[in-house]
Amino acid sequence: MDDKSMTLTEHLEALRRVLLVSIIALTIATIAVYFGFREQLLALILRPMNELGIKPVFITPWEAFFTTIKICIVAAVFLALPVILWEVWGFVLPALHSHERRLVFMLMPASIVLFFGGIVFGYLVVFPAAIRFLLVTASEGFTPFITISKYFSFLSLFVLPFGAVFQLPLVMILLTYLGLVTPRFLAKNRKYAILIIFIVAAIVTPTPDMVSQTLMALPMVVLYEASIWLSYLVRRKKDAKAREEGI
Repeated sequence: MDDKSMTLTEHLEALRRVLLVSIIALTIATIAVYFGFREQLLALILRPMNELGIKPVFITPWEAFFTTIKICIVAAVFLALPVILWEVWGFVLPALHSHERRLVFMLMPASIVLFFGGIVFGYLVVFPAAIRFLLVTASEGFTPFITISKYFSFLSLFVLPFGAVFQLPLVMILLTYLGLVTPRFLAKNRKYAILIIFIVAAIVTPTPDMVSQTLMALPMVVLYEASIWLSYLVRRKKDAKAREEGI
């Protein structure tokens, strides 16, 4: 059915179906995570703390249980993501033109890969260094008393922004493709970009210490440099295509 011919009631019905299917998929995924590999998931999340010989505690009778539920829900979101994306895609597809569909087909897989890559990088590389500095180096002489809920909140706030940060090359490619920026512009304004990167890192990092902020900013600087080269390749390919069409 053509999206433009759908009535408001039909749009709302389609949206209701998307929400219903997504909620069902998320519920099933949460149950599967909780009863299927809850212990393995908790061991993975607590590994940076365990490597330091620190065991999180809980100070209320329900804290550990509800934190475990939250962890399972977050994992279930990623598990149910294919179903959710499929439903959302089916909802917005009729409203897109053919060239917009091709653009989404090209960018969406790369965006998902970069998002997960950023989370993995943040968890495996940056977070262990940050947690070691905060709990060992900068807290020498004190005994850490970390609750499981606070630890999971800190982990989420620290790692999830890396998924967004890793979208930077994709954003630069899109802006170059649309003609809004050029490789020369990106290279010329590198110092301002680095300043903005450190400001953003200071905002999104859940701690005020410079070490954590620097650990967040350095990958962003590397991604910005990579974006310049990718922008150059996109611009070169776009110029070559324009010359061919001109011939």
